[in-house]
Amino acid sequence: MFSDISTMEFMLLVLVTLLVIGPERLPEVLRTLGLWIGRLSRSFSAMKVEIEQEIGMDDVRRQLHNESVMAQMQKIEDDVKNSIQPPDPGAISPKPGAKGAHTAPSESGDTSGTQNKS
Repeated sequence: MFSDISTMEFMLLVLVTLLVIGPERLPEVLRTLGLWIGRLSRSFSAMKVEIEQEIGMDDVRRQLHNESVMAQMQKIEDDVKNSIQPPDPGAISPKPGAKGAHTAPSESGDTSGTQNKS
């Protein structure tokens, strides 16, 4: 609210206020000003609460929170699916004889390969 007022401007404002009001009435005026600011703050807070109740702000906040949670869950689900989905076989072609290279099924009856010898 008063972020644009520098220290010198504030001191000048205090000096002018002191001269206009006088030192004997200054505490009473500051107390009254504080009471009015408190009343304004409470009335604005009450209006804010009443408006939020009228438009159902709690429901809106709850719905936004639920949508945020659902979006996070969808992202996690997509990440898990992507992490367990096998990579595209055409994307990586290992060199023959390299460590981890795919070998043909053995002749000992292993049918776990892609070709069936029946």
